Amino acid sequence: MKFLATDVDGCFVVEPEPHVDERGFFARTFSADEFARLGLNPAVVECSVSFNERRGTLRGLHLQTPPHAEAKLVRCTRGRMFDVAVDLRPGSPSYLRWTAAELSADNRRGLYVPEGCAHGFLTLADATEVSYQISAGYSADAGEGYRWDDPAFGIAWPEVDDDRLTISDRDRSWPLVSDRRR
Repeated sequence: MKFLATDVDGCFVVEPEPHVDERGFFARTFSADEFARLGLNPAVVECSVSFNERRGTLRGLHLQTPPHAEAKLVRCTRGRMFDVAVDLRPGSPSYLRWTAAELSADNRRGLYVPEGCAHGFLTLADATEVSYQISAGYSADAGEGYRWDDPAFGIAWPEVDDDRLTISDRDRSWPLVSDRRR
């Protein structure tokens, strides 16, 4: 695997390195030892999947707060998506910065999102499926979110026609980061 650093401290694009032969290929997508060597949380406590019927579906920005903070390794197993992580760790050198990667079933990349970073994505194809390996169990009381269009983040989301943009009421109503810091 290759770990490509991003603009967010501790957030990496993870690329498999396929070994190809006449049958196709084989590639590792996760190694606890390799993650730990880089100081990344190698725990996998839960795995989840989301299916998104339409291109232009936006989910996020979500995170869990301590003591239930979670790291995620996110992959697109069908379709294509613009995957985003935003650093919300006040002491981090990349505080309030965001990074993004296009993940697809074809490129097989993953995005490692460390604890304290919010995560969200926009689907770029119909019938997009997303797989998550998560380091902590879900706790509804620890769930938090921020507006996907918060100007403090300035995320450069890909263009989607307004009539195609699908966002839950919950995700539309998350507060701005400036409202939470008051």
